[in-house]
Amino acid sequence: MIRILSPGEAKKIAAGEVIDRPAALVRELVDNALDSGASTIEVSIEGGGINRVEVIDNGMGMKRDDLALCVKTHATSKIQTLDDLSRITTLGFRGEALASASASLARLEIISSVDGREAWLLETQGSAAGKTENAKLAQCRRTRGTSVRAFGLFDAIPARKRFLKRETGEAALCRQVFIEKAIAFPGVSFRFVQNQSLKLQFLPCAGDLKKRFGEVILNANERSFLHAIETAGSGFAITVIFGGPELSRRDRKQQYIFVNRRRVQDFGLMQALEFGLTGFFPNDNHPVGAVFVEVDPALADFNIHPAKREVRFADAGAIHHAISAALRSYAHNTTHGTFQNAAYDASRNPLLFGSRGAAKSLAMEALLERRDDFAPLPLRGGSDKKTDGASAAEPEPSYGMTEMRDGIAGPRVRLIGRAFNLFIIVERGDKLYLIDQHAAHERILYDRFLSGPVTAQELLVPVPFNTASDDDDIFLKTKKEALARLGITLETEGGGAWRIEALPADWKGGDPVEEILSLQKAGKDLAERWAAACACQGAIKDGGCLDDGAALVLAEAVLAIADETGQLPRCPHGRPLWAELSRDDLFRSVRRLE
Repeated sequence: MIRILSPGEAKKIAAGEVIDRPAALVRELVDNALDSGASTIEVSIEGGGINRVEVIDNGMGMKRDDLALCVKTHATSKIQTLDDLSRITTLGFRGEALASASASLARLEIISSVDGREAWLLETQGSAAGKTENAKLAQCRRTRGTSVRAFGLFDAIPARKRFLKRETGEAALCRQVFIEKAIAFPGVSFRFVQNQSLKLQFLPCAGDLKKRFGEVILNANERSFLHAIETAGSGFAITVIFGGPELSRRDRKQQYIFVNRRRVQDFGLMQALEFGLTGFFPNDNHPVGAVFVEVDPALADFNIHPAKREVRFADAGAIHHAISAALRSYAHNTTHGTFQNAAYDASRNPLLFGSRGAAKSLAMEALLERRDDFAPLPLRGGSDKKTDGASAAEPEPSYGMTEMRDGIAGPRVRLIGRAFNLFIIVERGDKLYLIDQHAAHERILYDRFLSGPVTAQELLVPVPFNTASDDDDIFLKTKKEALARLGITLETEGGGAWRIEALPADWKGGDPVEEILSLQKAGKDLAERWAAACACQGAIKDGGCLDDGAALVLAEAVLAIADETGQLPRCPHGRPLWAELSRDDLFRSVRRLE
């Protein structure tokens, strides 16, 4: 039942979140739908949510009297006194979102039914004074559930409307809120409609957090690399969904923290995810993942932030330790399993070859086909030593495959070690090779990119930007098709407003806008310039740590590259891939050959 809180209790709780943009309204309305027990939720927006936001659910609905009260200030069905806050288990406790929306919008329509037989329509009109005016109730027809339609956000408050982003930017924020809710509630069916076009749909998956996270965040080829673990402590339970080394990212944009199914910004819990997997992600990359914490409401305080984006725990240290310890234990206990051995399967290893796993030269293709000819080694720091009471035996040398030339077996590659956090040192035949790991990896990625075709990955959140000059606009318009062949999908709204809809699936760069606009200087070498940028951004950097197996795979691959000019192969920026010393050169340097 909806009721008006007493003035005393209302003052103690303080006002709810102010609706400052369409995404905030979407968040609150979806929370209300989830709290109502809905199993199907549809979010529909027009004009980035500025023109219209609609959330439709099949939850428990409201009766006529409740509907009349739901837009009143401090109206709620979830608490009666301040003490109820320590026991609240819903996503929210206020009807404040509807009150704020009603006062901020040009028009609000709510249709609700508790049984699918009798339904009521409430219409309200917002005003510049921030008051709800001309509320009207009428009987109508609807199936069980509630529909909330909000038209003309801030039409009555132009000063606030001026601070909204472009429609594409606001739509992207609404989409992100929708994604966050879909991740946390895998048992609910979600649909996202933008400008009357269905953009996203997630069917219920029986409460499987891992499956839902994969569907929402990853493409089909990446989902098999997800792992799930569970742990618990006093007053809390934790589920962690995370990707193996194959899914490493340059940033933390695909890391999510949920507490009682609400996404929060908590650096400590995100740090626990990183700490638990320290040493298993090369090149200072970050894991993809989500941490779901279910905690006793009495042990957490969400009300330190008006939008509940932050939370204070009674014992944050215990939760932090539980997450990092469970991840560390899982990673170390699967030394010989998929989690670590994936680093040695070259065709599945985006670290070296990207998601397509294609090689330009026949020699490299043969290398990938025969990858099983050598045994994987554990990551450094692993526990694969054999002891029999005496001292541990010396480790066996790390050998790669036998090289085949004209049907004759050639010398094998032996990994010697590394130098200066940059060079991989290998021995082949009577020569010693010092391979620049960054230049070598860069050349492999460059060749693979140009071998095509390029797979474009649609961005969950398009990247909006504005051009600085007419020259930028002309370049993007004339090269739009050429850029699409390189995996870059661009759309424009005119007036210098653009957005990036898709990038190559293997893109790991920094600012894509800067990289794309820099292609104006490429001339006819557009593909080569973009391939070089992608390769440089994606290649392992100086100081990056490769395990023995990955280092050996990289060395084998780069030594298989033959330069058509007969000279030493070089990276896209012109640097040699390796330096070499023959046995005679070394012997002569120490005066063993006179």
